[in-house]
Amino acid sequence: MGIKFSKQGQGKVENLSLQHHLMNYLSKKFYIRNLVSKQRRRMLVAGYDLDMSYITDHILAMSFPAERMRAMYRNPLWQVKSVLDMRHQGHYKIYNLCIEESYDPSHFHGRVESFPFDDNHVPPLQMIKLFCENVSSWISSHPKNIAVIHCMVSIPSQRRYVGYWAKCLSFPKGVYNGSPEVKLPIPCRRELQRIRLYDTVNTESIFFVVSELQEVPSQLYRPSMERTRSCCRQFKSGYESSNSPRYFLSFVEGENEENKSEVEPHFIVQMDTECSALYHKTCLDYNFEKPLPLTGDVRIIFYAKMFGGRLFYACFNSAFIKNSLIQLRLQDLDKVGKKGRSICGPSFCLELVFGPANAKHSFSTSSEDECPRYDSS
Repeated sequence: MGIKFSKQGQGKVENLSLQHHLMNYLSKKFYIRNLVSKQRRRMLVAGYDLDMSYITDHILAMSFPAERMRAMYRNPLWQVKSVLDMRHQGHYKIYNLCIEESYDPSHFHGRVESFPFDDNHVPPLQMIKLFCENVSSWISSHPKNIAVIHCMVSIPSQRRYVGYWAKCLSFPKGVYNGSPEVKLPIPCRRELQRIRLYDTVNTESIFFVVSELQEVPSQLYRPSMERTRSCCRQFKSGYESSNSPRYFLSFVEGENEENKSEVEPHFIVQMDTECSALYHKTCLDYNFEKPLPLTGDVRIIFYAKMFGGRLFYACFNSAFIKNSLIQLRLQDLDKVGKKGRSICGPSFCLELVFGPANAKHSFSTSSEDECPRYDSS
């Protein structure tokens, strides 16, 4: 039995085909897709020029498969489907990491998994674990199966989280020939005490917003919730903050009279040796009157104005803070544009100072700068 089309149906098909050809012509004519994908490798296959690349034989990365006008500068969905059906028919699964947009999974035979997080930001570590387990299960279920993932890792904070994930993995036999053990960090509370920007130029103040990713019951996506906002202002000679961190509680292992090991608290004085260096550069500074408790995935965005004019931002996880300090250079910050670069001197550095880990448990015998981890595998 053949398939029959009405005249109206034929018209719709012809119009859709014409639209596809027109957008494909315009995108090639004016190199729109190449401008958007910038330096990323592109794939030329079946007459299509697509922003996609094989990472391994079983993992393919690509940009968002777009429809309608967005297909002029993104991967057209129908071209992506055509290539995947031609090369990996019945053996591919799409992994959508975007929260902003979606598409009908039926375009790809229903084989679409969603792990959504904000564009140009980071996913929570628990989501990374679930994502990797899903991909591993799919790939291992058949030797021809491949995972097709969009979008790509592209900013310093995302690469920072790849490093976090690597620290969560361990290979008991010492050989990378099997599935690793996954040990995620236990949620770790840190108190942010100070934000300082070293060597700033052309500005006397920079505004900031601190937020955390919040877990929502029965929902994989974690929205960002603002914790505080304020302004870093110029650090001037003679300025002293009464709550500037100077004393830290540490635990030093010693021996008692019976030669038994014990843990004793000691106060260690932090010498204020940085002042002379500070006065040689313009530094913007904010000390929290009451330290700000932060747990898990944190984002700090810096603005030229209280509302608008974003300069740059950074994301981190509180469980991976070492020595109560995070220092980030310009190349470690996300989405630094022309305006952001214009306020940074050659020695620019963002410094975040924290109190001990889980500070509310002030006499815990755990290391103050590394949170314990649990095996969730």
